[in-house]
Amino acid sequence: MIILNLKQVLSVLVLCLCTAQVCSQNQNEASKQPKDNSHAFFYQYRADNVFTAALGTAVINGDYQDPLFEFYGQVGYKRYINPYVNVNFTFNKFNLAHKNSSNNGFMSFDLNVESTIMPDRFFTPFVFVGAGVNASNYFAATGMKIQGGLGVEYIIMEDFGIKLFSDYNHTFSDELDGKVFGKANDVFWRIGFGVNYYFGNSNKKKKIPRNESTIINSNPIIHN
Repeated sequence: MIILNLKQVLSVLVLCLCTAQVCSQNQNEASKQPKDNSHAFFYQYRADNVFTAALGTAVINGDYQDPLFEFYGQVGYKRYINPYVNVNFTFNKFNLAHKNSSNNGFMSFDLNVESTIMPDRFFTPFVFVGAGVNASNYFAATGMKIQGGLGVEYIIMEDFGIKLFSDYNHTFSDELDGKVFGKANDVFWRIGFGVNYYFGNSNKKKKIPRNESTIINSNPIIHN
């Protein structure tokens, strides 16, 4: 029994020593990790100012049957408050149609707050929410709306990203499709594919070409 207990104690000691060694290795590796909160990646590949544009399709959920997918286009500007949050303004031009009944042109002026979820990655999802003004062509009719959406962006090179997104738009009118029926207001969806161009970043770090002479290259440190 004593020998058995001694073996158990030794086994526990060995297990504790192994665990302590693993923990110490993890702590050493963690201490070697760079603690950089400057978002260097964001300022290298993105910037505080963004010109954005997209093309896609829009579809209404209204009072008529057989809605059609019609043209949608967008141009806009974004301004980042920090790498995770930006405020953006977009002008949107689109058509809403039903088969054999209506096809009307609209435009909207949207103001959104947007969150870039992983600003220090090439690929990141984003979400946005806001409000806007919806207007028919030539401003024959206008009305307020709210919208929200989500999408993904991929940085293809410095200052350029491509995006795919969708948004849901809720109007405060049942007359968007020209017909009043029921108690529900008209809503519509938009899907777009486009580009983001980042510019005007004073925090962007200038890259030094490898073949360009520097103090370190021209005066190497020689160890004896």
